[in-house]
Amino acid sequence: MLTETLIKLFNRDLNKLIEEISQYNDDANIWKIDGLITNSAGALSLHILGNLNHFIGSILGNSGYERQRGLEFSLEDVPKSELIQQFEDTIVIVESTLKNLTSKDLQAEYKPQVFKEPMTTEYFLVHLASHLAYHLGQINYHRRLLDK
Repeated sequence: MLTETLIKLFNRDLNKLIEEISQYNDDANIWKIDGLITNSAGALSLHILGNLNHFIGSILGNSGYERQRGLEFSLEDVPKSELIQQFEDTIVIVESTLKNLTSKDLQAEYKPQVFKEPMTTEYFLVHLASHLAYHLGQINYHRRLLDK
């Protein structure tokens, strides 16, 4: 079933994010912006965490998570260890939520309507996996450019 594949992809990419954040030589560089690089790895990390905990954990898993999207791009200097712990917690939430979804759940319309037209839960979960991979690449590039 698709959920098994998605669990593998989310686990792979969230663990890769832990690895990327762990590799910063200077923790302050996680929050660095420079020139045309306007989002720090820290802000992108908080955005990913908010996104997955809201759209998967809260909406599909009823986790009770309350997203504060504005803080995702305004908070700074969250310790590396705290980011890593939040990623580890998110892995658990995503996996446990996806394991509980049925084929019927995947074919149901995803509520709330995030884009301008209705979509299935299955479609939106694939979108979320792509969104995660996109930001993972940005964080990798950020680290290689700005962690000197």
